[in-house]
Amino acid sequence: MAVLAPDETERPARRTPSGRTGRPPSPRRDRIPPLPADTRLSWVLTGVLGALTLAGRLVGIGYPKNLLFDEAYYPPEAAELLRWGFEYNRGYTFIVHPPLGKWLIASGEWLFGYDSFGWRFPSAVAGSVAVVVLVRLTRRLTGSTFLGLVAGLLLALDGLSFTLSRIGLLDVFLQVFVVSAVACLVVDRDRVRERLAATTADARLGPRGWRLAAGFLFGCACAVKWSGVWFLAAFAVASLLWERNARRAAGHRRPTRAVARRGLPGALWALAAVPVLTYVASFTGWFLGETSQGKAWAQQNPDTAFPWIPDAVRSLWHQHAEWLRFHSGLSSPHPWESGPWSWLVTGRPILLWNPQGLTDERGGQVVRYILMVGTPTLWLLFVPAALWLLWRITARRDPAAGVAAIAIAAGWGTWLMSPERTMFIFYMAPVVPFFVLAVTLLLQDVLGPRDRPFRRKVGLGAVCVYVALVAGTFAFFYPVLTGQPLEHGEWVDRMWFSSWF
Repeated sequence: MAVLAPDETERPARRTPSGRTGRPPSPRRDRIPPLPADTRLSWVLTGVLGALTLAGRLVGIGYPKNLLFDEAYYPPEAAELLRWGFEYNRGYTFIVHPPLGKWLIASGEWLFGYDSFGWRFPSAVAGSVAVVVLVRLTRRLTGSTFLGLVAGLLLALDGLSFTLSRIGLLDVFLQVFVVSAVACLVVDRDRVRERLAATTADARLGPRGWRLAAGFLFGCACAVKWSGVWFLAAFAVASLLWERNARRAAGHRRPTRAVARRGLPGALWALAAVPVLTYVASFTGWFLGETSQGKAWAQQNPDTAFPWIPDAVRSLWHQHAEWLRFHSGLSSPHPWESGPWSWLVTGRPILLWNPQGLTDERGGQVVRYILMVGTPTLWLLFVPAALWLLWRITARRDPAAGVAAIAIAAGWGTWLMSPERTMFIFYMAPVVPFFVLAVTLLLQDVLGPRDRPFRRKVGLGAVCVYVALVAGTFAFFYPVLTGQPLEHGEWVDRMWFSSWF
């Protein structure tokens, strides 16, 4: 369903802030499509897709039992959280990430024990929830349940998201919190428009539960990894601009002033105070612990600045300064490091597991390989889809394209500011759903408008062929996403680029 411009001949009269009846400003092309009427069916289909996604991620998730890549850090630290309430791992210089993601890993260890299934189970749940949320977000942005399901299916078939959902790392939790927070803000945007359409353009909007939920979820994202703060900052500004546009569309002559007076105070609470409080609350175990790592720093350094601030707060602040210094100066070479430009074409994936010396019953070489790689037929469309977003924004002022573009700028573009830092492709995890959204918006235009039946049939066929191609590619790469045994030649067939070795 294409995003169409409003009909100028059917503009109803609205009340202006002064109470007088008048016409609103000239119509804009940034029309938000209405939600489809298939509410119950859409939830059933979304639930089925989510259940299938979870089942697919859980199959064989405990294999291999080894700690893979950065599982050397997070599952052991999660076990320490369960035991003491804080990380006690003195084997490393210091802990370098907030605790929430490790608490989520700990929940699986608490349910199933300290083994590979236990510490990976929460990742499978988080990755499946991200698929469900993307379905609902895309449905709302496009006004199409079909396109929502396409977006969710593409994310479910993404190799990088699949492997992240089967390993005890932090980034899949960052992904689900970010996409959920954005989805809440988009619902808030639509509710604000509805309220203003039913009242006056200068009305007080009252409680905005969806915006508060977004603030909480953004705070959770930051409490998993600091890179969540870029999404928070970008969408906090976007939320204010959305409210300004809504008041302007409702007929307010000074929408910026109205937002400053009516919207900004609530935004500061929901999108500044609530995320900070949520972030600090994730350190509850650290505050309660007597021997939490770094907690004694203020007592050991009594002559430092701001002595009137409680010791625990100063110690936590110092620990964060140390974390910032670590992340800012992280430039040590790594054999699987990669830069943001190569991420766009999954140019340098990450080898998670490759045991040597395996043979079959005939003595032939057997390869078991777990490669964190995006599904190529999906990822190779990321750049064209991103460029198509720019066209939709400039030519149509398309709100859906704007949401995807803001997220891509926050989740991918900000990494361009640190070219010397050691980086890995899984840093793309929180922005992959929005690249998938961009691909879906491109497919929306391939699909064509409803009022051209033949064109739409051809477009529907093309969309189905593309989704089938992505599914087939995912199935082809499945053995190297899960460590299935392959003959050497079969393995070579799946190593499409030299940078994958």
